[in-house]
Amino acid sequence: MGPVTRPLDPNTYSWPRELGRAGYRSQYVGKWHVHPVHDPTSYGYDEYVPLESYTEWRASRHPSKPIPDDWFGAVDTVPTADSRTHWLAARTSDFIREASASDQPWHARLDLLEPHLPCQPVQEFADRHSAENIPPWRDFADPLVGKPYIQRQQLTTWGVEDYAWEDWAPIVARYYAVIEQLDDAIGTVLAALDESGVAEDTLVIYTTDHGDMGGAHRMMDKHFVMYDDVVRVPLLMRWPDRIPQGTVVDAFTYNTLDLPPTISAITGIAPPDEPHGASLLGEVLPGHGTSVSVGEREHVVATYNGQQFGLFTQRMIRTRTWKYVWNPTDIDELYGLQDDPEEFFNRIDDPQCADELKALRESLYQQLAADGDAIISTDWMVRQLREGRKLGARDLPHGVHPEMSNHV
Repeated sequence: MGPVTRPLDPNTYSWPRELGRAGYRSQYVGKWHVHPVHDPTSYGYDEYVPLESYTEWRASRHPSKPIPDDWFGAVDTVPTADSRTHWLAARTSDFIREASASDQPWHARLDLLEPHLPCQPVQEFADRHSAENIPPWRDFADPLVGKPYIQRQQLTTWGVEDYAWEDWAPIVARYYAVIEQLDDAIGTVLAALDESGVAEDTLVIYTTDHGDMGGAHRMMDKHFVMYDDVVRVPLLMRWPDRIPQGTVVDAFTYNTLDLPPTISAITGIAPPDEPHGASLLGEVLPGHGTSVSVGEREHVVATYNGQQFGLFTQRMIRTRTWKYVWNPTDIDELYGLQDDPEEFFNRIDDPQCADELKALRESLYQQLAADGDAIISTDWMVRQLREGRKLGARDLPHGVHPEMSNHV
């Protein structure tokens, strides 16, 4: 089995707790996947509005209109204001208005499910996107030849192995619609900041934990893959009084690792004892940098330890030009991102890439060792990674597709 993953211990460092010690009032609204027993108040938040609060409210207000449960999506028939996105956003807006009336500093976190399977837009936004007008993704026709078996298994698991774009287009239309609905809900929160007169002095951070395949490479959801569709996510910051509008940070960032030291640098609260990330302050506010610069990073690393579809362990390293995915129980993946940004062609067996592959494997090993990743706790796993003791696509029973071996 792979490394054991455990929920975050409430006694570990938590920047909301440090904000509380600095006099901030805080509220958490929405999804909570950090710990099965302890809620946000165990990590420093003063108030918590869980998803269950919306479920209970909706059941009483719309008893004949349960939330659709089709994983492929459906239209939610409640009014926009009564949808999950807007009801939860309203709770955050209420908090902002109340907290801003005091001189006490405050922190609000709104964690919405959307956009996430199943996509359930209300009629107002579903009507704005027609499946007939949505062109296929550029990587939709990926035959998944010369790639890990688990990717084809993902299609079979979801029952989409025979889906044409005509089957996918309605799903993508609902995905677009729910994104627009999410944007509208966020807009109501920003409006609350404006109404409260604190927008100019409030830092807003917008990010997420993962992307969604949504038909990319013909796949559903996010499991078993390290394509950019899943691992490259937005990280937006707005601070009208401080961050110049239009600022773009051209650097590798980690949303969960870089935010704690960034918030520490901005607010003056205690930083993590052993930070794995680095502050973004110097990137968004020139002249306010720290000893560790995000701009100096040459790569990012991502990990996957399996979830509800069974344990399948992965580690990825991505530079500006290459991506290597170590799949300990399947063939590895190597993509040249300049010539193949859609990650169509797995070049793991390409002899022209041997030197690059060796360097990526060593860089990945060094990063995992620095992070204390348990996946390299045995000599067998270390040798597999550092020495490339892996079967390739050509070693599989069906060989490799000619297009894969000829692609340069």
